[in-house]
Amino acid sequence: MGTVRFFNHHIKRSFLVLAFCESVILFSSLWLAALIRFMGNYQLIQENLGLLWPKAIIYTAVVVIALIASGLYRRHQRYGLAGIFNRLIVAMLVAGTLMAVTFYFIPEFHLGRGILVLSIIISTCALLLSRVFFLYLMGLQGLQRQLLILGTEKRAASVNTLRRRSDRLGIDIVGYAPLPGEIPLIPKEQLVEVGGGLQEYVTHGGIDEIVIAVDERRGRLPYKELLDCRMAGVTVTDVLDFFEQTAGKLKIDIMYPSWLLFSSGFHHHFLRQFTKRLFDITASVMLLVFCSPLMLFAVIAILRESGRPVLYRQRRVGENGQSFYIFKFRTMSQDAEADGKARWAASGDPRITPVGRWLRRTRIDELPQIFNILWGQMSFVGPRPKRPEFVETLTKELPYYEERHRVKPGLTGWAQICYPYGSTEKAAFEKLQYDLYYVKNYSLFLDLMILLQTVEVVVLGKGAR
Repeated sequence: MGTVRFFNHHIKRSFLVLAFCESVILFSSLWLAALIRFMGNYQLIQENLGLLWPKAIIYTAVVVIALIASGLYRRHQRYGLAGIFNRLIVAMLVAGTLMAVTFYFIPEFHLGRGILVLSIIISTCALLLSRVFFLYLMGLQGLQRQLLILGTEKRAASVNTLRRRSDRLGIDIVGYAPLPGEIPLIPKEQLVEVGGGLQEYVTHGGIDEIVIAVDERRGRLPYKELLDCRMAGVTVTDVLDFFEQTAGKLKIDIMYPSWLLFSSGFHHHFLRQFTKRLFDITASVMLLVFCSPLMLFAVIAILRESGRPVLYRQRRVGENGQSFYIFKFRTMSQDAEADGKARWAASGDPRITPVGRWLRRTRIDELPQIFNILWGQMSFVGPRPKRPEFVETLTKELPYYEERHRVKPGLTGWAQICYPYGSTEKAAFEKLQYDLYYVKNYSLFLDLMILLQTVEVVVLGKGAR
């Protein structure tokens, strides 16, 4: 079904349709619960609840937010039906709690425990059925977007790395069409011969989109046939655009500089920066107030375990390559880097204290960075700031690494929710591709989506070291 660009962020149409359908389900669930509770007597509903549709909208919004936070609208869902069910239960419990809090502070939205519980039960069952049906539909051949990859060398081979079902949700790669002079890097069984001509093959094969993945275009690319296909309504997409839209990352190992020059994105106008800064200050103050008890607990726990200092100050690289000092709760022993040599944090790192391990797993150790955000050194969302020693090495090893410093570093980021924690150069390479997608397409909408999805990362302890 392809993707749509919404506030610069690429969203799969299938997930937009799913979100709309599930919103209708949630809205209807509250009405159905009220009808069951009052035995279909609409007059009694009005007398006891007043106008129901505003409450149904609030209920729908709260549950959808809980579903996003639990990871049920993530681009790459790699958990099965059991995982969906578990996340759905957690989301509905959280939504029920939030609704109860809403009733307390805004009595006008009160529904009553019976109707709320009944609507949650109806919603849970209906949403589970909708997810099963959604997965079934996405697996149907006729509803998948038929893709033909033009090319069989390095750029085409990169497309072939998308092998998981979650990566190919809603798309079906029909095959890879070789061009004259190419030395195929694609398995023979995936190659297709266009025979009588590209347009004829596309028409008879029901191809919806052609992805241009040719290493050397001059003298090889059939421009006339591609133009005929384009004029016939077939989408023609560059392989880099394909990765950006489908995988939510910029594929830097096959990227050419001219694509960065002429592609959309990388807007830094005043209004966008102003709204981002306003959002950072508002969210930081709210988080500081909400998390003050947790921060006090962390201070006491660190003092009792290993004494002072409680905070750890470390130099990091920020926007435009400017260095600053980041603040974190100390999670390692006081002599963790006594030799002055910077090291990646490893799984089961012996330098991490027992309290520090818990602080890292729950991400409480990151909370002092709220002050870095308030001082304007960081943003709430952005690429995670790295140490100068690592930046110097990675800049030499990875192409376009310096471009991640075009925006302020963040407390959380697109790479953090799309890729697990890694302390290797390979992990840094993978995360860079997601960081560059954020630098290119960041907006307040994307920031909100990242923050909501960060809840799942924090609660499940993903990537903690």
